[in-house]
Amino acid sequence: APREQLLFRERSSADQQVKRLSELYHQHLTGVPVTVVLDDASDPEQVCTLVPERSDSLVLVTARQALRLPPALPARVYDLPVEALDAAGAEELLGAAAEDASGPYDAESSEQIRQLCGGLPLALRVAGSSLGPRSPRALATDLAAYGPVEPVERALWLRYTDQSEPARRLLRRLALAGRTSLGAAAAAALLATDETEANRQLAALSRAGLLDHVRGSRYRLHDVVRAFARARLADEEEPGERTAAQERLIANYAELADSVLRLVDGNMSTRSNQFGQYGFTSLDEALRWLDDESSFITATLRHAEGVDQDTVLNLLGALCDYCLLRGDLYRLGEISELAQSVDQGLLVRSVQWRTGIAARQLGELDKARTTLASVVDLYRDAHHDAGAARALCSLGITLHHQGNLTDAAAKLQEALDLQAAPELATDRAWTLHALAAVQRDRARLAEALELLTESLVLHRAGESVHGQAWAHFQLGQLHLRMGDVPGAESDLRVALDLYGRTQDARGEAWALTQLARARLVDGDVSAAVEGLRRAETRHRENADARGKAWSIYYLGQALEETGALDQSVRALERSRTMFSRMRDVYGLACARHHSARVTRDQRAAQTGSLRNSGFARQLLVDARADFQRIGVGHGEAWTCLELAVVDAGNARTPQALALCDEAAALFAGYGDRRGEDWARFLRCTLLPYAAPGGVEIGTAVAQEELTQLSRARHPARDTKLDDYVDAYQLLLERGVQLEAGWQAWRLGMVPGRQAREVMGVAVTA
Repeated sequence: APREQLLFRERSSADQQVKRLSELYHQHLTGVPVTVVLDDASDPEQVCTLVPERSDSLVLVTARQALRLPPALPARVYDLPVEALDAAGAEELLGAAAEDASGPYDAESSEQIRQLCGGLPLALRVAGSSLGPRSPRALATDLAAYGPVEPVERALWLRYTDQSEPARRLLRRLALAGRTSLGAAAAAALLATDETEANRQLAALSRAGLLDHVRGSRYRLHDVVRAFARARLADEEEPGERTAAQERLIANYAELADSVLRLVDGNMSTRSNQFGQYGFTSLDEALRWLDDESSFITATLRHAEGVDQDTVLNLLGALCDYCLLRGDLYRLGEISELAQSVDQGLLVRSVQWRTGIAARQLGELDKARTTLASVVDLYRDAHHDAGAARALCSLGITLHHQGNLTDAAAKLQEALDLQAAPELATDRAWTLHALAAVQRDRARLAEALELLTESLVLHRAGESVHGQAWAHFQLGQLHLRMGDVPGAESDLRVALDLYGRTQDARGEAWALTQLARARLVDGDVSAAVEGLRRAETRHRENADARGKAWSIYYLGQALEETGALDQSVRALERSRTMFSRMRDVYGLACARHHSARVTRDQRAAQTGSLRNSGFARQLLVDARADFQRIGVGHGEAWTCLELAVVDAGNARTPQALALCDEAAALFAGYGDRRGEDWARFLRCTLLPYAAPGGVEIGTAVAQEELTQLSRARHPARDTKLDDYVDAYQLLLERGVQLEAGWQAWRLGMVPGRQAREVMGVAVTA
């Protein structure tokens, strides 16, 4: 199901959530044949709820007792009783479980053991583990001594009693771990001992059949054994001892999860500086452990009564960061709900900060902004500067995504001011590359490059693989704005590799989008179209609405280059709708700008003139207003030039001339010589038709300005423009015929899509 539908919503009860999930379950299985396994069912109503209503599915149900399902259930029901083991099967299992099976064969005792264990494999395996030190007859006698109890409980009591007191204590306390697999570190935490002793007791319990071996040095309790251990824990240990053991276990989980995320994030202020020896041989292995165990660890926290909240906070923080990395927004919502149920302080702030980031990832930018702004206030009220700075950074990124670049830069600068301390250097690195992205879109390329260079240094020093990935990603986009395609592709491939190492599927999708965009900038259109379609699919799989919108936006531009203007307009309009829905003003303005260009060209191709450009002109007017409101001079200036083309093509040459002058001033305002060249050239093409002194004076002025433009060559100039300048000078020498109208459009001497790709702003390396 779409992840945004699964994310827990505020102000909804558990019953409402279950009802909604049930509806989604049946909706997504309609017409889809699947196999559903309902393991260890205890309630017929549970089973009925999960039988797909409109699909030819197979539902396999296991239950300890026969379930009486209602006759009205719309399904064919088959009962397959799983009987107890017969004598031969029981003997075979006892032999396999025995510590030493070399003793004399005793059929009578084996049958007694089978009967006392009810023929149940678990009971036989646990009891059989004592064969060797015990003869079959002694085992039968000892089992019978426990009186009228359930077969499995009889076997568990026997082997529990056989263990030393430390082993019994460990078994009892393992119930606190829930269904999580664990190793020596967690066992040592439960026993308050060292790992060597913990390993010895784990091995003893495993030999006794009381622990299931998972892999390597990791073990897990069977559900039935856990229930037995929990009962012993309640009966035999004081509440204070139970709470202390659970607190040590959660602290151990927190250190372990923290160490995994530290391999990804580096030395951020959310990560511990204590780096334990957990034996992960690679980042991939560490993340796999967290994949396997995070759901069980979350469940364990639901029963963490009386545990120190700082300990719980550390673990929940690591789990939240893991959920964001994996895109597991459903579990993030679950953790948020859990945090609110157990605490009202720092814990809630920490989780709420992550839920704000999750909302941004889903494209719910207004909700993200509101949530993060409230978190900033909460951290400030608590005088927690590091937390306030992290939340300000996230708020700044959200404002950037909404196109509010001025406020975004202010919030990010405020965060940097709070992160001046050396111990917050890695936090600062994240804020630096976020601010660089904002300054890039504000055409402050030199500042952006400086910020990214510093960010990379700090990310490397803080060992943040994930931070390096995002810094290289932003560097790649900066190189594209500078027209350096090889440099961009180099940085973007580094980012893609680093995202792969941290298993960040969302980051990989963004890198693929920008790599495809680099192909478009380089003129390799077919590769760009293919890459953008692949990236769009990846964004959709990650439920990343914003990534999908930008991929479709670039796809629209690539389709324009192929000549498929109808498809291009559809893609650009689709992206425009998506940006509008998520309230991304910058994206909306860009989509309006390019949709207007392609719509104008499409109509002109059909009619042979620019006289039917009313809709395109309105889009450009709206785009200009958007760019102006958010302070993006680059976007506003190019939109002015596109408006000038439309006005000139509709014989409104004085208005077009004024727009060229406005564009030139905007380009000059942030030092874009490439854009300023185009504004000056278009002005020259208009002067003969719009100059107050008439065509002769206008032509003379245009010739003089074209000569000046031709002489003032520079590296950032669009290469097409030099040819256009020479050609138009020749046209002016031959004389201008006013009745023929403005000629630059007919001759193709207007800026195309590629002209806007590069910002002609001077950047010193």
